[in-house]
Amino acid sequence: MTSILRAPTQSTEENSQEPGNSPRILEVRQYESIEFEHALQHPKNVLINAYVIRKALIRKHYLLRTVENWRVKHPDSVLARHFKAGVDFEVDFAEFLDDALVEAYELHESFAKNETAPREEREWWILKPGMSDRGQGIRLFSSMEELQEIFEEWEEEEPLTDEEEEDIRSQDGDGEKALAYGDGIITSQLRHFIAQPYIHPALLFASEGNRKFHIRTYVLAVGGLNVYVYRDMLALFAAEEYRAPWDSTDLRGHLTNTCLQDSSVHEGSVRRFWDLDEVLPNATGTGEPGEWKEKVFEQICELTAETFEAAARGMSIHFQTLPNAFEVFGLDFMLDGEANPWLLEINAFPDFRQTGDDLMGVVQGFFDDTIDLAVKPFFGIEKSVDDGRNSRHVLDIDLGRR
Repeated sequence: MTSILRAPTQSTEENSQEPGNSPRILEVRQYESIEFEHALQHPKNVLINAYVIRKALIRKHYLLRTVENWRVKHPDSVLARHFKAGVDFEVDFAEFLDDALVEAYELHESFAKNETAPREEREWWILKPGMSDRGQGIRLFSSMEELQEIFEEWEEEEPLTDEEEEDIRSQDGDGEKALAYGDGIITSQLRHFIAQPYIHPALLFASEGNRKFHIRTYVLAVGGLNVYVYRDMLALFAAEEYRAPWDSTDLRGHLTNTCLQDSSVHEGSVRRFWDLDEVLPNATGTGEPGEWKEKVFEQICELTAETFEAAARGMSIHFQTLPNAFEVFGLDFMLDGEANPWLLEINAFPDFRQTGDDLMGVVQGFFDDTIDLAVKPFFGIEKSVDDGRNSRHVLDIDLGRR
């Protein structure tokens, strides 16, 4: 990949008057720096590394709507069974939280049941800001009072600078800047939130210190639209041993985002998924060792395909593919106590540093497949037999944008 990215190219200004036989250009940049207008004008000659619009996937409140729209039309689909239905709402200030939740019937029903239930029998919820990343702003709650306290706590934090506020106002949901302050959220600027039932119990392994983990799956989307799932997945572990939310709301045991961990804790928090225990805890039956991991991978492939199709077909305004674009995504899945995968979120421009130095081969292999599957065909480079062999082709649909 490095040799291709370092190949000499002409600037887009030099190629603005494009002759019929002009060279093809690979543009790999951060989202905010990509020259989308030039790529749109020259679809046969410029390949870019991001779609212009894909908030239907990468913003949590949009993803929730994407899945809900799909669920209505396909109630028995795998996506409907492996994504926690929730509520999304907008709130500027804590004092207006009641008004924001007027139509959040699921929350009110849950709160009512929880009022008379012991803490260990309550339904717990997870709160996520719609446009933050890296685990910022995530909280757990089981009552209206607890939710109110979360928003009041955020309002007490130090306000943003004028420059930070301007960065937030400039975002429309497709950019890559994290819209968060410190470990909290500025509610007067970040209005979109989602609340989903908390996944408990989670799959835990004694060999890993009974720490909660999620699976990071690298996915490649090409053109309009082919989707590939990279087989070599990662398991990212929380910093502390997992305890049920009624026993402890210390986020170090609940959040598996390794970017929140300091260097002393981060070591040992990332492993290859395929290196996890071969047998599930309390497993019964005569299944082959490691069989559960193959089953999880198959389910993730199916889930990934359906999620991208749901966005492309059901939320086409907010996910617009291009024939001369590709993009890599990091999909996060949580395994419940029965090893069933649940889609958590989709990250554009995933932070590959979370992989750690010891497992950088995973990232290198993914980018090798990206070159094989997305770049070589655009440049007319002949493929070899082994090209893309570590990626599963899970979706091929014609959206009229090839």
